[in-house]
Amino acid sequence: MLSRRHIRIKVMQVLYAFNGNESDDFSKDQKFLLYSIDNMYNLYLLLISLMIEVQKRAETYLEKSSAKYLATEEEKNPNRKFVNNQVLAMLKDSEQLQAKLEQHKITNWELDTEYVEIIFKEIQASDIYKEYLETKTSDFNTDRNFIVDVFKEIIAPNNKLYDYLEDKHLTWLDDLPTVNTSILKLLRKVKKDSSSFHFLPKLYKDIEDKEFAIKLFKKTLLNQTTLTEEISKKTTNWDSERIASIDLMLLKMGICEFQNFPSIPTKVSINEYLEISKEYSTPKSSVFINGILDKLVKEYQAEGKLNKVGRGLM
Repeated sequence: MLSRRHIRIKVMQVLYAFNGNESDDFSKDQKFLLYSIDNMYNLYLLLISLMIEVQKRAETYLEKSSAKYLATEEEKNPNRKFVNNQVLAMLKDSEQLQAKLEQHKITNWELDTEYVEIIFKEIQASDIYKEYLETKTSDFNTDRNFIVDVFKEIIAPNNKLYDYLEDKHLTWLDDLPTVNTSILKLLRKVKKDSSSFHFLPKLYKDIEDKEFAIKLFKKTLLNQTTLTEEISKKTTNWDSERIASIDLMLLKMGICEFQNFPSIPTKVSINEYLEISKEYSTPKSSVFINGILDKLVKEYQAEGKLNKVGRGLM
């Protein structure tokens, strides 16, 4: 679920927040980095649980409607296509998923029921919902495609839900696009016979990704003086105070990757930090960062300092 780019963003944010001197005592900051990354999984579980709660809300709605003293024929015999949706049933009935929700203490919707109601009402009012209910039965593919559309068109872009998540954890706003994309991929790939673990993806693709996060953080933090000197040599015509703090941090991380990660191609490192700068820094930052990193790569190559293994990694 977690991409290398998002790992770089997390490292950048913690380094930027730390903004201190080199020190061997960075255990608290590393702990915060890993907590920030791990908390992304809580966001994933929170959004998955929201779909479960919306299904429960729909079921309650039908029960109350049919129990009315003057219930209409339609209310007595409601269309149960939504509450019987097979994908929602998979989520609701997964013991592994329920155990994971309990483990991470995902109980937000028990108190914040108004957000469940907001999403349920928006689904009810949507054309997606009306078209889906045109027939009372459907196959698994129809159920899956409906849930994909609901998540993509109603849940993911919901402004009130966005504000709610911002209030809960500020870092979730940066995580939200990645989490939403991961959920959509899982929904699109789910099959009728999918494993009960289908909706429990790994946070890190592998152990190497977690090690990458820790090493990038440590190496950048412990070598700030050296990295700053490297940048200063290439920015003699720049007023250091006019260089954006984010740009300096991204340059340090980029140089750190050149020097400490032999298996990562220099082009990959440069492209990653250019893309991050476009999102988090100034409009001209990507041009500035590209110029500095490109000069350093050529210099390291000429001096034989670029330690890269494998073909095509320069």
